[in-house]
Amino acid sequence: MNSVNYRKVFSTPACLSADRLLMKHFLLYCFFLFLLPASVVAQTVVSMKIDGTINPVTAGFIHDGIEKAKKEKAECLIIHLNTPGGLLKSTRIIVSDILESPVPVIVYVSPAGAQSGSAGVFITLAAHIAAMTPGTNIGAAHPVTLQAPMDSIMSGKVTNDAAAFIRSIAEKRNRNIEWAENAVRKSFSYSETEALKDSAVDLIARNEQDLLNQVDGKIIELSNGTKTLHTKNATIELYKMTVFQRFLDIISDPSIAYILMLLGMFGILFEFLNPGAILPGIVGVISLILAYYSMHTLPVNFAGLALIIFAIILFLLEIKIVSHGVLAIGGAVSLLLGSMMLIKPGSALEMAKISRTVIISATAVSALFFLFIIGLGIKAQRRKVVTGLEALIGGTGEVMDMLAPTGTVKVQGEIWNAESIAGNISKGEKVRITEMKNLKLYVEPIHNI
Repeated sequence: MNSVNYRKVFSTPACLSADRLLMKHFLLYCFFLFLLPASVVAQTVVSMKIDGTINPVTAGFIHDGIEKAKKEKAECLIIHLNTPGGLLKSTRIIVSDILESPVPVIVYVSPAGAQSGSAGVFITLAAHIAAMTPGTNIGAAHPVTLQAPMDSIMSGKVTNDAAAFIRSIAEKRNRNIEWAENAVRKSFSYSETEALKDSAVDLIARNEQDLLNQVDGKIIELSNGTKTLHTKNATIELYKMTVFQRFLDIISDPSIAYILMLLGMFGILFEFLNPGAILPGIVGVISLILAYYSMHTLPVNFAGLALIIFAIILFLLEIKIVSHGVLAIGGAVSLLLGSMMLIKPGSALEMAKISRTVIISATAVSALFFLFIIGLGIKAQRRKVVTGLEALIGGTGEVMDMLAPTGTVKVQGEIWNAESIAGNISKGEKVRITEMKNLKLYVEPIHNI
């Protein structure tokens, strides 16, 4: 009887209505949790900044940024770009990483006043979305001669190579191929409005949030399919270089590498000249190792490097040989020519160069140092001693008592025991001091000299 009543109570229309209501709420909860568009759920956007020349450190940093965005399943990666250009090898690595990226990459030329020059043009055009902020420019990727002139054949080769490279990128991203090629062949450069008008970039954004609002809902073609961006309410996560990466980026600058190389060479040179000083040797070895890392990433001309080494040898010989400055001047000329030739223009993308101011300053300081400071030091070492007992050697005196062969002489108002090395010497004769041992002077007559 109780079990029957139990079934009746829980089978009433009221109870069934409550069950249906509960089930409805549960289904609605599941719908909101699993079936709503992804835009309702908070998304992540990874943002990074490139401010400087393109080098192997930059390439590694961008590669790590793409991997981070992939790992965190970010909606996209934003690269804030401000660069005058960089190295060919590094640029090709970056472009390849962007073209094959499983995460949408947005290259944003910013902040106001920034540029995307030379290698930066290739990187910007390779992006899934290319954007610029007001007051920026892009272009001028024509081959340039920075350290030594290229002949017409070589110039034509690197120009054609760069033009083909940029055409392939523009075609891949459906951008203005004609303008892209002109940026290489004729150094075309655009403001942000001109770039947008001629389809070199996709949009102009005032700031990062404006950029995210504009790209929201865009469909991006990736290497592994398509993706619809949901960035309007996305959380921006800033990705920065590590301390070690920043350090390597600094020393990858050609001017810094050049200074490290000279510092290393001079440090080791001074250690050889002053064995046991230790500090110059330590600083020299560390500087040379860092310079080697930097030079390994740069297009080094070994003829220029040989001239710099020859200059150091000439400076060293200036210390050892009396050349009246000829060797030091030759070293300065060799150092100047080697420094100007050290970084060779390898292609249209190569923007690596040593500052002319740094070259001239380093050459002038080195020449002055070896011509005057080292020269004065050597002259001081060779100068006759004028104080102390050693100053008596070569001096003159007067015989007080006949030297037969010993006696006394008067030197600078003082009476000294003396011994003649040239026979007897009469009283009152003038003598020259040739040696001194145990406070005894050894003299000879002046008329015998």
